[in-house]
Amino acid sequence: MIMKAFFLKILRIVLKILAKFTIRRYRPQIVGITGNVGKTSAKEATQAVLLGFKRVRSSSKSFNNELGLPLNILGDWRSTGGIFFWFKVILSSITRLIIKNPDYPEILILEYGVDRPGDMSYLLSIARPHIGVFTAMGDIPVHVEFFNGPEGIVREKSKLISQLPATGFSILNNDDPIISNLREQTRSHVITFGFSGEADMRISNFANHFEDGTGGVAFKLTYGGSFVPVYLNGALSRVQAYSAAVAASIGLIFGMNLVKIAEALKRYESPSGRLKLIPGIKESIIIDDTYNASPIAMEEALEMLRNIKARRKIAVLGDMLEIGRYTLQAHEEIGRLAAKTVDFLIVIGIRGKFISEAAIRAGFPKKSISVFMSVRDAGLFLQSKMERGDVILIKGSQGVRLEKAVKEVMSEPQDAEKLLVRQNKEWLGKSGLYE
Repeated sequence: MIMKAFFLKILRIVLKILAKFTIRRYRPQIVGITGNVGKTSAKEATQAVLLGFKRVRSSSKSFNNELGLPLNILGDWRSTGGIFFWFKVILSSITRLIIKNPDYPEILILEYGVDRPGDMSYLLSIARPHIGVFTAMGDIPVHVEFFNGPEGIVREKSKLISQLPATGFSILNNDDPIISNLREQTRSHVITFGFSGEADMRISNFANHFEDGTGGVAFKLTYGGSFVPVYLNGALSRVQAYSAAVAASIGLIFGMNLVKIAEALKRYESPSGRLKLIPGIKESIIIDDTYNASPIAMEEALEMLRNIKARRKIAVLGDMLEIGRYTLQAHEEIGRLAAKTVDFLIVIGIRGKFISEAAIRAGFPKKSISVFMSVRDAGLFLQSKMERGDVILIKGSQGVRLEKAVKEVMSEPQDAEKLLVRQNKEWLGKSGLYE
């Protein structure tokens, strides 16, 4: 254990040095994305817009921490591995510093994840963006248990915006008061996005379309008096529209027009585990939202489920982790919302019980709730419960590993590696909380 900690400490230092020298050598434009939800979707939408217009790279995974962010700068790595993998990364990075690679990206799209105080400062010491994006926060941010309250995590994340250069751009969610107020903390040019009429990049005429097992979202994007219709296939919820608005704002910064941006967004596919539609057994549809869960993301997913038409709606909900003293309050609120949304509720985990208890107090029939302490048992029960035409939302925090429940009920489990989150060898060897 001591040797592993020592190796990771040395690795962190080496990757930081190599990443900083690589940025100095190639001088890419850097787009930095932070927020409590929607970082990866915004990243993927931005890449879809810029591909073919510029040489661009964003990681295929959520590489957003002290090891992942420099790894994305150093190469197009699809997954991580053991000691030999890291030696390969170091050697190839040194080679690219010595022999310049003409295909190195002109634009890097990086996620800046914050778990603890000091994380953003560390990541900014590696790569300082020219464009900073703040997606959404919500009243109870994930990882808040490691801070002295929501204000602490906002202060840490907002460093991304406050440290942008005067020639840079801040792209801020105008619908989130906490984020829209950050315009006072930056010298950069500000572009706001959202559904409100005051947003620079305004989303309107939004609708979820869902029928015959397929779906997507349709909306308009308006900027500077011009507008374009946008349709995103294969995913649901307002999160997708927010991601498209971020990508459109970045496209404009780099000289694209709205028509070309709307065409480019047709390439966008919702990332695995983020409200992705997957065919289920018995001709059902799964809404796979298993990547992670925070209160704001859980609320958005349930509101989306509430607003689509389906023969029967089932929610499979697991713990929301890393929210500290807000745990009881947040899970009870989800229970009350689920009681107004679904026909059948399955909850998993110690904290998941708070959801079921609150749903019952809100008038939801007890016979329509099942509680499990095993993800596999929940998945097997769901198999027996599902019927043709059902729509099933499955969502929980990363540590609950609810993608394993999805695999139990998806119609083509052989496609799990392509469709689900955390399917590489490293993740498959780890156990979740309830296994």
